[in-house]
Amino acid sequence: MNIENVSRRGFMKGSAVGAGVFAIGVPMMAKATMIDQIMDQDGAIQMNLYLSIATDDTVHLTAMSPEIGQGARTAMPQIIADELEADWDKVVIHQAGPDPRLGDQGVGGSSAIRENWDNLRFAGAIARTMLERSAAEVWGVNVSEVKAKNHAVHHAASGRSLSYGELASTASRQEMPSREEVTLKTKAEYSLIGKDIGPVDGKDIAMGKAIFSIDVSLPGMKHAIIVRSPVVGGTIKLYDDSEALKVPGVIATHVIEGGTLPPQFKSIGGLAILADNTWAAKRAADLVTIEWNKGPNGDYDSVAYEEQLKSVVQQPGQTVIKRGDVASAMAGAAKTMSADYYIPLQVHAQMEPPVATARMTDDGGVEVWMPTQGPVGAQQQVAAAVGLNPQNPEELAKARIHVTLTGGGFGRKGKPDFGVEAAMLAKHFNMPVKVTWTREDDTRHGYYHSCCAQHLEAGIDENGKPIAWLHRTAFPSISSTFAPNVTAGSAFEVGQGVTDNPFDIPNMQGEVGEAIAHVRIGWFRAVHNINHAFAISSFADEMAHELGKDPADFLLELIGEPRLINPEDDGAQVMNYGRSLEEFPIDTARMAHTIREVKKMSGWGKELPEGRGMGIAFQRLFLTYVACVVDVEKTDMGIKVHDVYYVVDCGQAVNTDRIKAQFEGGALYGMSAAMYGDITDTEGSIDQSNFHDYEVVRMGDAPTVHVQIVDSDHKPTGVGEPPTPPFIPALTNAIFKATGKRIRRLPIRDQLDT
Repeated sequence: MNIENVSRRGFMKGSAVGAGVFAIGVPMMAKATMIDQIMDQDGAIQMNLYLSIATDDTVHLTAMSPEIGQGARTAMPQIIADELEADWDKVVIHQAGPDPRLGDQGVGGSSAIRENWDNLRFAGAIARTMLERSAAEVWGVNVSEVKAKNHAVHHAASGRSLSYGELASTASRQEMPSREEVTLKTKAEYSLIGKDIGPVDGKDIAMGKAIFSIDVSLPGMKHAIIVRSPVVGGTIKLYDDSEALKVPGVIATHVIEGGTLPPQFKSIGGLAILADNTWAAKRAADLVTIEWNKGPNGDYDSVAYEEQLKSVVQQPGQTVIKRGDVASAMAGAAKTMSADYYIPLQVHAQMEPPVATARMTDDGGVEVWMPTQGPVGAQQQVAAAVGLNPQNPEELAKARIHVTLTGGGFGRKGKPDFGVEAAMLAKHFNMPVKVTWTREDDTRHGYYHSCCAQHLEAGIDENGKPIAWLHRTAFPSISSTFAPNVTAGSAFEVGQGVTDNPFDIPNMQGEVGEAIAHVRIGWFRAVHNINHAFAISSFADEMAHELGKDPADFLLELIGEPRLINPEDDGAQVMNYGRSLEEFPIDTARMAHTIREVKKMSGWGKELPEGRGMGIAFQRLFLTYVACVVDVEKTDMGIKVHDVYYVVDCGQAVNTDRIKAQFEGGALYGMSAAMYGDITDTEGSIDQSNFHDYEVVRMGDAPTVHVQIVDSDHKPTGVGEPPTPPFIPALTNAIFKATGKRIRRLPIRDQLDT
């Protein structure tokens, strides 16, 4: 198994030539013919947009979406290869740059496999069918008599076989079949899908050979560090760069205009220092003196803002879901309960801060090397930054994005502002420029996970049955980053736990309160599922304790009987992660199954020593069902997380190795967020700067993570984001069992006696 960057080969170049190219979103042409043998630089013959076959029997597959550690560069070609009946050891994978025929190509919202499952399968099946038809033609037999298997086509009656390399040339001249003319494999026929296949980049990463964005080096390249506005919306009033320019190796400075509100994906502005090396630029940046116009966010204080949000959720907000009459049910309840929860701003803190390299091209275009989660969006923003019209396909094509490996993204690298900065500086200085964000830059100038205040109430009848549920939430919306005058969370955001709540309670109401953004708010691993899962599963645990019920059994009671839920029945706007309820229903039977299975898997209910506790939580998110149990112990050194148990129903598993890895990493990400994640702001400026004051979990604190994948015939759903949200309330519920201390505000770190 090999993997190569498309920038080193002409793989995608050939796919633009000839008729009958198979493209996402374009109907298959039933009678199109490959009129020419489409070759790349290695003589491989293009079968469709996703694959080509060389005469040496090598199959070249396109990884259409970026690799950010989630395994897309392995799992997506794995789907094609399975339907193609390719030998995985004879596969070479190429990373695609932005290509309109490949659709969005983004990796966010745990959507890469989910959104491309059908297209990838048909890409392999169509090529397999063309190979089979070609072999039948060569042998003069009916195509029904031949079958592709393990990288060759076989004729059982005569014992003859032809390899894919031998058939590639004639197969490329076959009429390209429509989707209706090909047969997809059944689940029983899968040879690669559903298997443990390690990451194709794994060995190169371990050996230090893999190319990340920081490794990119171009002839004549210079390095830039940018001193950015400490406040979003701020601009330079005065600056003195005289001392900075004295640093050996420093070439020049340049003001990048900023202060745009809403900030969108633009640079927030500042003073760029250009130098022969990064160290010189960094030293110079420390010597620059800047007086800032702080703008409208200069008075923002996170402590005061927290109190403001907590006050907002004590009052009625905009109703986003309503079932029955919550007020009347509460008034007639035998018992009522309430609790308030808060999560502060958090930053992505990926191990690799943003970095991008850009140079202008002779045709008036620009090339950018960057670790992006969204190649198409990055291309559009970069084009606009250098004066190309992103609405003009010919001009847009001149903005060439080379997608490098990504050392962690979690949503941060879905924002291309760092690539925009590199392109702007390359154009201004007319030379290749690498822009490096320091850890301090990444911490202080990121796109933050939204803080969130929540108020929950429950009414319980004389039999201990919940009859009313009120959930109020308030948070600055991601929409505020892109549109002016956004004052409350969007339907997409409240659709992550509030309006898709699965509890079978006869009276339910969800409300969203006003919240104005003062920093750049952005997507963060699992987005608002983190906030809402924390409150919902925590409150359910509190209710179970108050009623003297087992928390796991109480969750099953709240979910109720197997049924399909449609939030529209209760006046809610259905988002469902952009997919229809018909295709991906909200299925309480699948939810309940994960809870029952995680009980068995973890030994739920077993006797535990004093100071030890287990907590449980669940969430349906990104169309995937997850239940989680966390086992903790209170020690003299604090809380020790021993074991984490997950049961995940993500539909058809594609790569079980990568799914398990995502849940292992997702648990650690949730643990970091729960234990340490707290971004604060004083006079508009972020207080934290590096891992000493924004900590993440260290290796010595990592728990053992156990993952059970439900065998499913449903279509694949997401796995990158689902592990994190249910982990957090499972952890805090376990801490309550071990210590008697309820955690209603994150982070946990300073709330426990050691």
